[in-house]
Amino acid sequence: MFKVHSPLKWEEELAEVSAGDRNISDLAVASASEAFKDWANLSPQERASFLYRLADLIDMEVPNIARVECTDMAMRYESLLNRVIPRGARNFRAYADLASEYQGRVWDSNGTTNLIQRLPAGPTVIITPWNAPFMLATWKVAPALAAGNTVVLKPAEWAPLSASILADLVDQAGFPPGVFNVVQGTGEEAGSFLTEDPKVRRISFTGSCETARKIGIEAAKNIVPFTAELGGKGALVVLQDADVEQAAITAAGQYDDSGQVCLAATRLIVADEISEHFLDCFYQNVDKHVLGSSFEDATTITPLIHPDHLQRVEAFVDRAVENGDEILRGGKRLDAEQLFYEPTLIKPASNNSEIVQNEVFGPVLTFQTFEKEEEAINLANSTEYGLSATLFTGSMEKAKTLGSALRAGTVWVNCFLVRDLSAPFGGLGISGLGREGGDYALDFHSDLKTLQIRNSDDS
Repeated sequence: MFKVHSPLKWEEELAEVSAGDRNISDLAVASASEAFKDWANLSPQERASFLYRLADLIDMEVPNIARVECTDMAMRYESLLNRVIPRGARNFRAYADLASEYQGRVWDSNGTTNLIQRLPAGPTVIITPWNAPFMLATWKVAPALAAGNTVVLKPAEWAPLSASILADLVDQAGFPPGVFNVVQGTGEEAGSFLTEDPKVRRISFTGSCETARKIGIEAAKNIVPFTAELGGKGALVVLQDADVEQAAITAAGQYDDSGQVCLAATRLIVADEISEHFLDCFYQNVDKHVLGSSFEDATTITPLIHPDHLQRVEAFVDRAVENGDEILRGGKRLDAEQLFYEPTLIKPASNNSEIVQNEVFGPVLTFQTFEKEEEAINLANSTEYGLSATLFTGSMEKAKTLGSALRAGTVWVNCFLVRDLSAPFGGLGISGLGREGGDYALDFHSDLKTLQIRNSDDS
């Protein structure tokens, strides 16, 4: 067993959760393996009927799931209720539709007809992070199930509760036993045994680079395809011709949920000519933030997930000061007994500063200026990460040319966090491996087969 605490009241124990070990992990993979053949033999339309029922049940349980997740990991309740948890139901419906509507490519060549088919790959291990855990679990589980794979889900131990709710809803939806399994526990005591099991044929992970490297080694040993979404260090580039006020509003919004968002644009890169105006607008919008309980509608900045994570954020800022970086705003913990860290803006002494180059995953942004647009692109592309970037400009031509020059899996221009579920999602560099979203995810969870048939000689 392991104890779960809420970031909202860390001194109180929220729950006790059964911790998986090698035996539990082995049982879960065996269960998924046993159920795989019958689930894979169903048609995409038959599997879709289960996913639609599950989506309907999620819709009915949104307030309860949102309440549990808000307590468990402290994301804002309003956001969970109205956007994040409902997205879980949309994920299942979207992949049920995509799998049912799939038409494999067909073409003639060399006197034959080529037909491309998708075959279910096998038992799939999915490992999810502690931020938005329910939605991110459904984002990975839905395409795996729709493709005909069975699943073992291992949620993060810092926010494990909503995964158990998902398991209950899968059961209520009437899924066959063994199609969906949940193993709770730590990566060392449960996750590692899942990823090294040779019966597993796909692995999908979201988390740290360090853990991804370990999983990648195990995947390679068993020749198992592996996707990884590993966070980012997104740039927000504001050109001289941009709508400065809108760019500043977007920049101040990066503090939402205490910056615990992989897609957050944490590096503000602003044209020198407008930098003072930008900072004035930025500070005005930062002043509108409200730190408080995640259940209060007025709250925009919530507690950090865990004392260990708070110490990590503090250490980043402390090292920045020691290295000569300038604190423009914030820079300290707000309450010794709570998990709040104030919104912080740092002007680095160098683009090579750790605070610029490494992911903090907290309410800490950096501020840099540029004179020429080429310099802005070079700064934006200067880290090892490449998950997302944001560009503000008043020119459609620059939106296309400079947006294309930004090195990231997703680039937003004059907007932020707009997602189309059919678009590919993933990172460049150390931000990830492979793509999720739409048919890209279904292809990953499938073995693609070419059926080549000699054409008839009849005229």
